[in-house]
Amino acid sequence: MSKNNSSIGEIIRKYRLQKGISQDKLSKAADVAFHTIVKIESGDTPNPTIDTVKKIAAALGVSVDELLK
Repeated sequence: MSKNNSSIGEIIRKYRLQKGISQDKLSKAADVAFHTIVKIESGDTPNPTIDTVKKIAAALGVSVDELLK
């Protein structure tokens, strides 16, 4: 799958794994519910709110733009 076709969940997962952190640790760092991270990464929530995306981006140390590519 090319990068342009990647879902936000796939991109979040990629950055999370690069950082070597669990979904639980990311959820705590981003101050979002664990199930929210699970649902976004699995594709069950393909369009998370911008507030959630901002929190996840900050926790991963990347820009919102990087997650929306």
